[in-house]
Amino acid sequence: MGLLREIFGPSQQEVWEILSNEIEADFIDGGFFKGKKVVAKVKEWAITLDTYTVSTGKTSTTYTRMRAPYINKDGFKFKIYRKGIFSDIGKLLGLQDIEVGYPEFDDQFIIKGNNTDKLISLFSNSQIRMLIEMQPNISLEVKDDEGWFGTEFPEGVDELYFQVHGIIKDVDRLKTLYFLFAEVLNQLCLIDQPMKIVQM
Repeated sequence: MGLLREIFGPSQQEVWEILSNEIEADFIDGGFFKGKKVVAKVKEWAITLDTYTVSTGKTSTTYTRMRAPYINKDGFKFKIYRKGIFSDIGKLLGLQDIEVGYPEFDDQFIIKGNNTDKLISLFSNSQIRMLIEMQPNISLEVKDDEGWFGTEFPEGVDELYFQVHGIIKDVDRLKTLYFLFAEVLNQLCLIDQPMKIVQM
């Protein structure tokens, strides 16, 4: 066991249990079928960290995700992710990229949304920008629901949603994600985004 730990590092369960203790969250081991997850409370919101696997027949890919459902009365949507080698091609194809007024930040990320004023207000929070910049890979957005095989939300309920390829076993990175979610949820409140807890 010691040799395996030396080669592969600490296990997902070990890291996620440490995270749970440090942010005062609940670690839940659902076994083989339901997997492991961390559920944390921030004010009236529940933030869930877990993984899911997509199978393509011969291969399968596992993703780490973080989610927080909320009432989204005015339908504000956004998505942010790091620019890559295909970003300029996307722009040529008409991909919407909104600049929020912070050149260094705008240069690093593609930002899309349906309300430019609210996007600018959201990313005017320097803490949010800093926490996003600390993520080596990020895809953060507001989603309607998780589709046919996922959770179907009631009318007017969306979720703040992050996902990345692989299983994150870095406590500091996971804590940064948790703080990012907390800060985004709070900032959405400050810009008059009506929100409250949703029990799923």
